[in-house]
Amino acid sequence: MDRLLNVTTAFSVLMLGIVLFSVRRAHIRVEYSASWLGAAVAMLLLSRTPPLLDALRNLLGLPDSPLALFMAGSSVFLIMFFRFSVIISHLRDDNVALAQRVALLEYHLRSLQDHES
Repeated sequence: MDRLLNVTTAFSVLMLGIVLFSVRRAHIRVEYSASWLGAAVAMLLLSRTPPLLDALRNLLGLPDSPLALFMAGSSVFLIMFFRFSVIISHLRDDNVALAQRVALLEYHLRSLQDHES
């Protein structure tokens, strides 16, 4: 189990570094990085605080701490992926509405140009 906790710790620290580097280089917006940072910190806390992991295991009624760690990590990432799916859906709808408005403006501009000539 110690090996799994060490791997999880390393992965969490790596993820923290990648997210912070991406924010610094403006590859990801700050509001989206907060979710990734929160997930990395949660996994880091669970992997470095065995009593917290055992409390989660007892709360979920699971026989193994590694299983609780896996379920917590999976749950966090599923929630994040759902959140980003909602954001992408809104962006797609906004993009369609914007394309329609541009098309209407181009139509009105052409009709004004036709009346002038």
